[in-house]
Amino acid sequence: MNRRLLWKLCGIITLGTLALFWTISLVGSETEHSMSFIDEEHQVTLQSWGRRAEALYVAGDEPALARWLDDLQRREDVWAAVVRSDIRPVAGSYLSEQFLEGFRLGRHVEWKIHLYFADNPIMDVTFADGKTHFLVTLPQRMRPGTYLPEIILAIKVGLPLIVLLIISVVLYRHLVGPLKQLEAATRQFSEGNLGVRVRALLGSRNDELASLAATFDRMAERTGELILSQRRLIADLSHELRTPLTRVEMAVSCAEEGMDSGLFLPRIRQECLLMRNLVEDALTLAWLENEKPTLDQDDLDLTDLLDAVLDNARYEFPGHRVDAGLPDEAPVSGTSARALDQALENVIRNALTHTPEAAGIRVTLQAESGGYRIDVDDEGPGLPEDQWERIFTPFFRASNAVPGRGFGLGLALACRQVEAAGGSIRASCSPSGGLRITLWLPRERHRNLSNS
Repeated sequence: MNRRLLWKLCGIITLGTLALFWTISLVGSETEHSMSFIDEEHQVTLQSWGRRAEALYVAGDEPALARWLDDLQRREDVWAAVVRSDIRPVAGSYLSEQFLEGFRLGRHVEWKIHLYFADNPIMDVTFADGKTHFLVTLPQRMRPGTYLPEIILAIKVGLPLIVLLIISVVLYRHLVGPLKQLEAATRQFSEGNLGVRVRALLGSRNDELASLAATFDRMAERTGELILSQRRLIADLSHELRTPLTRVEMAVSCAEEGMDSGLFLPRIRQECLLMRNLVEDALTLAWLENEKPTLDQDDLDLTDLLDAVLDNARYEFPGHRVDAGLPDEAPVSGTSARALDQALENVIRNALTHTPEAAGIRVTLQAESGGYRIDVDDEGPGLPEDQWERIFTPFFRASNAVPGRGFGLGLALACRQVEAAGGSIRASCSPSGGLRITLWLPRERHRNLSNS
């Protein structure tokens, strides 16, 4: 069973979930990192304080330096001081230059600030001598990460909504796109565009929706064929009925004018019989093509069936020769006696209809490749090869057909009946130059088959 769509959806949701967690983690960490540094404007302010303290310290004006520090502490509500870093080793002979160069009593203004510490850090601006430092507690207004909780909340709420929205859009387009195409095709088909198809519009897609589109195409093709077939059947039937109806009307008119009705009643009866047979055959053909009937499953002998059909043919066409080459028995099982009887009768009657009187037909039956082959050869005018397949279409008339002989339904019915019984039928040229109709029927059929 095709479950490609299931795996696609699982893949999209899984990848989307992974992308969601990765994005939240990446954006959260990057945001926290970028917010852990003092703004450049505040860095400049802290460094300017350090330069001011250094200038007062270098000038030796300690009272002015003290007043400035007091003013700064009151104004910014911070602790501030200028201190020396005289560090003497307790053990070890000396302090390395690397230590002395990197040593600070507080944090450099460009260093990262720990956002989750409650107390503000002490910032350090080292004087030019490297041994004196301006220290100040970072003012609260300069502390980075003021809006970090709100931003983290927005990332944890807003970002998942955005990612889920993107996943939803992807899923929607992946699922609804083909469904919209199918809806549009269904609407066009209902409006009469029988040639509309969907599968080709989906490209290389191969999942349940593609299977649905292929099923729709098969349904549309089958339904379109049935609709066109019905249209042709109705048009051809109305055309074929027009001639006998005209003759009936003429006969009735003549009878009404006082002419001997005994001359016209047989003609009216004959035309009515022809119209009834025509309508019955047309209805049978439509039933076989559209309803896909399930045929009976009978066990029978083809030799006996052909004997009965040929006896009826000899009675109906006494002026024709009917030869047969049949084996003693030809058993078949699981087939339909009624369908085969009607098919053989139509084929043999068609052959006799197109064979001149005093001439004849020959019917042979022989076993062949898991079934039986039946050849019906007539001595009629035959058909061009390009018309051999067309004679099995409803109401087909051959280019050399004799006017008034048949309505083009017999072989069409025979074709549908043989196919419904699981066999096949084809036309070719007979040895005598006439037409050969070959039927192949299976020897055994173990399950119900319907016309397709």
